[in-house]
Amino acid sequence: MTIETGEQRIPIDTPAGRFEVWTRRVGDNPTAKLLLLHGGPGATHEYFEGADEHLKPAGIEYIYYDQLGSVHSDQPTDPDLWELERFVDELEQVRTALGLDRSNFFLLGHSWGGILATEYALRHGENLKGLVISNMMASCPAYNAYAQDVLKPSMDQTALREIEALEASGDTENPRYMELLMEHHYQHHVFRRPAAEWPDAVNRAFRINQQIYVSMQGPSELGLSGKLSDWDRSAELRDIEVPTLVIGAAHDTMDPAYMAWMASHLPNGRYLHCAEGSHMAMWDDEDTYWDGLIDFIQTVDRPT
Repeated sequence: MTIETGEQRIPIDTPAGRFEVWTRRVGDNPTAKLLLLHGGPGATHEYFEGADEHLKPAGIEYIYYDQLGSVHSDQPTDPDLWELERFVDELEQVRTALGLDRSNFFLLGHSWGGILATEYALRHGENLKGLVISNMMASCPAYNAYAQDVLKPSMDQTALREIEALEASGDTENPRYMELLMEHHYQHHVFRRPAAEWPDAVNRAFRINQQIYVSMQGPSELGLSGKLSDWDRSAELRDIEVPTLVIGAAHDTMDPAYMAWMASHLPNGRYLHCAEGSHMAMWDDEDTYWDGLIDFIQTVDRPT
């Protein structure tokens, strides 16, 4: 059902019934259409709104998309819906409804969206023209090791002990928990700017569906403890033959050295390093991120 120009609610069949997800198309490029997969899981598309300033002038068509359960889409409560395989199936239904195919379909997945994009490429790579894995490692165990061995030791240890005590007691809804994470982790590795200066688009995107987030990720950004904890596609990267850009950042929650390694193990991979960026490198290393993304899409779209 079309709501207004560019907006479309797409019906999705699931084991729990039919629901609708929200999309909005910007621009018109018959050979370069970029579908944006947000993170979380359970966040929203809104932190990608910098695309309006960067992708639109470059003539690249892009499509915002809130996955099932996120703010602009239907929000069912059946816990069985929050499985990676079901999200992959949802994405394939969205692709079909939007008329995307190998002649035009670029897919960008950021954070959790990077897991979803990687899994989609392994199952449906024949539909892709280009793939972007942004700020996500191909191994959740490796991510957890990086958090344990690198990120946690670099934190204020008194604050870390209080964070871990709140996690151990299951008191992660306590406002003190997010206060500590924001001061000692988020502002260093998620978005390198004081919380009071975060753009409205980023704040809106953090309206996270906690049922999805805690079920799949776990309550903390300091490591995964949910259903995704054992996800690891490191050995399968060699099977992703489509041109792929991996984006990493020096101050990310994800290991940038591992991200560069990923690019080197993809048959047609390249790496973009955001030297000033963190997990939200599209904001705190804005020009590097968007210029590199545009260059990748244009190079694949119009190879010399």
